[in-house]
Amino acid sequence: MKQLYKLQKKKKKLVIGLMSGTSADGIDAVLLEVRYFGLKTKFKELYFKTFPYPKGLKEFIFKNSLVETSQVDDICRLNFLIGKLFAKAAINLCEEYGITIDKVDLIGSHGQTIHHLPQKKKMFGEIIQSTLQIGDPSVIAKLTGVVTIGDFRVGDVALGGQGAPLVPYFDFLVFRSNRFNRALLNIGGISNITLLKKKGTIDDVVAFDTGPGNMMIDYLCKKLFHKKFDRNGEIAKRGKVHKNLFEKIIQEDNFLRKAPPKSTGRERYNEHFIYKILNGIKDIKNVDIITTFTEYTAYAVFYNYQKFLNKECQIDELLVSGGGANNEYIIESLQKYFGDKVRVKKVDNQFFSSDSKEAVCFAILANETISEISTNIPKVTGAVQKTVLGKICL
Repeated sequence: MKQLYKLQKKKKKLVIGLMSGTSADGIDAVLLEVRYFGLKTKFKELYFKTFPYPKGLKEFIFKNSLVETSQVDDICRLNFLIGKLFAKAAINLCEEYGITIDKVDLIGSHGQTIHHLPQKKKMFGEIIQSTLQIGDPSVIAKLTGVVTIGDFRVGDVALGGQGAPLVPYFDFLVFRSNRFNRALLNIGGISNITLLKKKGTIDDVVAFDTGPGNMMIDYLCKKLFHKKFDRNGEIAKRGKVHKNLFEKIIQEDNFLRKAPPKSTGRERYNEHFIYKILNGIKDIKNVDIITTFTEYTAYAVFYNYQKFLNKECQIDELLVSGGGANNEYIIESLQKYFGDKVRVKKVDNQFFSSDSKEAVCFAILANETISEISTNIPKVTGAVQKTVLGKICL
């Protein structure tokens, strides 16, 4: 425990954040210099890089994220394989920056979500909720020699919460304002939004998943155009919104209308959901399918804002991060829905970029864990109380 006490008291730390989202494109790795904790937290991004997964691993992860195609032996091995890949990413990040891994004080890892089941279910007389992120932090800690914190979602779920989103705590630390009502929108595989009222406190924060982000768009781009994703929204820009398809997505997506707290993932917006929607839709061009699903991502964000957030306050700014922030069609659609009174723009400041934001978040969450600071927001997740999150692995 002396090691942890010494780490806790250190005024300046080098912290690595590791993140792989529901799109499973690879490992986002960031090196930060962090000072203090809580509302006094100060940090500077030193280096960021995305390390792609080996060819075929993304599809293998997806296969084992679905009930119909997963195998327990594959998931068991993936837990260690992904932990090893995360450790390599941390080591390589340091080498590219020009330091050795032993100079790093702490690693915060989100892991790779394999399944997320926050809905209550009765099993053997007990009511439970669950979530599973693989890439065990113990593997990362042992292979890097650095104290690693992971499994951030589990503690919140154990206390009756959704375990997501966790980014709102970070959003409050960095983006709170005395002048503007802000919403932070992260578009990864799933889209999540955080509302920050001007002059608000941490207990005023409202946040939840709005629905799909890039997940369905990426799948359709691969199937229809043999592309990993729609770079800059170029495919979506060429097509038109197909009215019947758009209305069918709205009809089939009951998550859209669900009240917060709420979170979701690949277990909902997977290929089965997509084929169910496309079934019976005739005489539609491939390009229009991409356009329509892309339009829906933006629509779902605005629908949730109008239904659940507008009553809290009207926003002045919508700051967008994640891979979807690079999709120009999504950004233009968001601006169309929110109108001229709301500034829609990418997160891009002196501290980090829109691409590195989530990796930065988990580095900061790790620093908060070491400092014994609660980082879940019960109003956001539905947990019964605030709690320190994460598993500390020596």
